[in-house]
Amino acid sequence: MARTSRLWWCQFPASLRRVVLVRLLGSLGAGGVLYLTPLVFHRALSATAVTEGLALAALAGTAGRFASGALLDRGRASSMPVLMAVASAALGDLVLSSAGSVQAYSLGQLLLGLAMGLYWPAIELAVSLTAAPGGSPRGYALARTADAAGIAAGALLGALLAALGLIRGIYGVDLICLAAMAAVLLPRPWPAAGRAAASSAALATPLPLAAWIGPLLPILLVSVVATAVPALMQSALPLDLVRGGLARAPMAEGGGALLVGVQLLLLLLLQWPVGRWLADRPVQRGLRLSLQAFVLGAVLLALSAFSRAASLPLVLLAQLPLALGLAAFLPTATEAVVELSPAASRGLAMALFSQCFALSSLVAPLLAGRLLDAQDHGVGVWGALALACLLALPLLVRVGPPQADSERS
Repeated sequence: MARTSRLWWCQFPASLRRVVLVRLLGSLGAGGVLYLTPLVFHRALSATAVTEGLALAALAGTAGRFASGALLDRGRASSMPVLMAVASAALGDLVLSSAGSVQAYSLGQLLLGLAMGLYWPAIELAVSLTAAPGGSPRGYALARTADAAGIAAGALLGALLAALGLIRGIYGVDLICLAAMAAVLLPRPWPAAGRAAASSAALATPLPLAAWIGPLLPILLVSVVATAVPALMQSALPLDLVRGGLARAPMAEGGGALLVGVQLLLLLLLQWPVGRWLADRPVQRGLRLSLQAFVLGAVLLALSAFSRAASLPLVLLAQLPLALGLAAFLPTATEAVVELSPAASRGLAMALFSQCFALSSLVAPLLAGRLLDAQDHGVGVWGALALACLLALPLLVRVGPPQADSERS
């Protein structure tokens, strides 16, 4: 079995394995921080204040994403924005580990948001740059599996720390992982997108933005809706669980954190087989599957608020379609962006795609926090999510075919 696992891992290029290792470390540290930060501050701050901090992080990430995309398209090594993200995240962890006020909490979230903005366009493009000869669809399936493994392990470790009364230890775990990421990144910088694009004569003259942004818009709009799901899992779901619903009793902080970990564990189990299966199929199929699964999961979460006896089973049952939807969406949407954008502008395309996460992380937690404070339950939040996913389904017919091979690397 060990030999089989080793051979399976070794089928991927060494450069891709290094990218995946960095993603695993980054996700391990971020798992507790992203999903459990609301539980750290929910007693000291209102739900509105907590979600406003998350929205501030998303706003800071907007600047970071465009800066990362610009660096990539100007030929900088794709590891450079990731190293900048490591530094910003470390500062954010140090601030949040001792924060006790709204101001300190907001500063910490701003630094973490900037880090996420710098990180994602670069780490996503690095997969495409290092995935040959296996191809980027399999590369993204592997990368998202590493993300899922790290996030699940980090959230479960955070749940253990919460149960022990040491929930702020999540920031220490993240700092250790960030140091390990820097140790992997510094000796061997990753490829530069600009140089890779320039090596192709067909790409000597980059296409103007107007020539490729149109086909990309439908997938970007769908992504804004779909990426609201992880944003709400990180913000609204923990708050909904510890507050309780109309009939659902409130959960303890440790129990709420453990339940979030269940979804992440399911995502880990589903990510590779689902991503690998969808890698050989049109991207529309994976996107449709993800939206339909999100609708089902949101409906189940809404229904859980109406029953005391069945509330926990419904919440647990909802984790399966939510995890399936994320497993289908994350690698498929990224591959769609790669297919629909010219290589010379792929840094900007990845920045725009990553902005979908930022936009949904900015809007969804703000609306969810206000709904939770106004209604004192999450029915409105999950009902709105289900409706948004249903309305996004017709956009999939406009996710156009990839550009001609002469426009792709």
